[in-house]
Amino acid sequence: MATSSLIPPLLLLLLLSLLSLSVSALNSPKPLAFILPIKKDQKILQYSASITMGTPPVTLDLVIDIRERFLWFECDNHYNSSTYRPVQCGTAKCQQAKGKDCITCTNHPLKTGCTNNTCGVQVFNPISKFFVSGDIGEDFLSSVYKIVDNASEISISKARVPSFLSSCVYPNKFGVQGFLQGLAKGKKGVLGLARTAISLPKQLASKYNLPLKFALCLPSQKNGHGDLFVGGGPMPPHRDGDDDPPKFLDYTPLIINNYSTGPIFDGDASTEYFIDVKSIQIDGEVVNFDTSLLSINNKGNGGTKLSTVIPHTKLHTLIYKPLVEHFVKQAVGRKMKSVPAVEPFGACFDSKTVGNTNTGPDVPKIDLDLNGGVQWSIYGGNSMVKVGKNKLCLGFVDGGNIRTSIVLGGHQLEDNFLEFDLVDSKLGFSNSLLVHNVSCSHNRFP
Repeated sequence: MATSSLIPPLLLLLLLSLLSLSVSALNSPKPLAFILPIKKDQKILQYSASITMGTPPVTLDLVIDIRERFLWFECDNHYNSSTYRPVQCGTAKCQQAKGKDCITCTNHPLKTGCTNNTCGVQVFNPISKFFVSGDIGEDFLSSVYKIVDNASEISISKARVPSFLSSCVYPNKFGVQGFLQGLAKGKKGVLGLARTAISLPKQLASKYNLPLKFALCLPSQKNGHGDLFVGGGPMPPHRDGDDDPPKFLDYTPLIINNYSTGPIFDGDASTEYFIDVKSIQIDGEVVNFDTSLLSINNKGNGGTKLSTVIPHTKLHTLIYKPLVEHFVKQAVGRKMKSVPAVEPFGACFDSKTVGNTNTGPDVPKIDLDLNGGVQWSIYGGNSMVKVGKNKLCLGFVDGGNIRTSIVLGGHQLEDNFLEFDLVDSKLGFSNSLLVHNVSCSHNRFP
């Protein structure tokens, strides 16, 4: 199956491996795409990217959330930008941001993030799951890397994006403390990639007339970087001599859930990314459960969505229990020794009885049968979690009677190249890159 490429893949990989950074000139050509390196916090399993905002620039390390609607951050005393411009209430940009409030800053001196008659939005912390009010403003966004065709060569340099819309939350303006609670240490906010008018992909695509696409390659290693591509990603990583790299990607439709699924329940269609799972197999055998849970019903319940802030895939309990039972049955057939489970997992094994392959622990393979006649294969590197010295656990958790029946979590997405094509509303996925002896983890960026 084919995918589009902005740069011949071998050339791109060579380019990235020889990456040298420079500040972009004002008259530089239109970028072909943008790249942000992704880091993984191994302790609490969050993925982040660093950007800078404002003048003088302030570095912000932000948790990546594909469900969040926009970029938001804490605008403390370190962020006092001379180029920050608040968005006024009732303006077209406020409507674009779906601002619901008109904020007035009282009892505090006016400063960046604390202004009057300013468009306000409800900022959501996806880890602690609470809202605070934030201003909408525009400023320079930088420390994203742009791919540029300079006629004679293709280069990568730092970009400075003007008039970027985001929300900053002034720490003490509303008497709210700890609104960064739950985010990894040092993180200052959230980088939103949802299907909205002011998400990072939408703004960059609109400003630079790029395809409305972005791609994720989440790293599995704490010391390596993954990639976030905006504007139509390159081919996934591959080895010299492999067959045509487009064969790495299969496609399945991105499904629109016509009902709000949060964090804001505003009556509009969900801005999250849903796919259509038809059935689940383990080592080629179909897992039996009520497959109506896989469809989105007339209340917006059911179906399958992707998440970068949930560490491990959550399953509706009526899917989880038969899946675990079936997996354990197949594992026993492979002479894997069961041991007492460790919360939040429901099935664990003695790692000394589990072999190893290039795709991780040699365990039963889980396949998601998707719309379009393709399979998302989950190998041991994505299905198992090491707990303690000699214990491996099946890395899925019982979500109870959750609204969305399957929420694919970050661990299951790692080392998979995922292209979110919002032009044709489809998801391209590579399956585990470990099959090809490559991964999403690299050290191209400083």
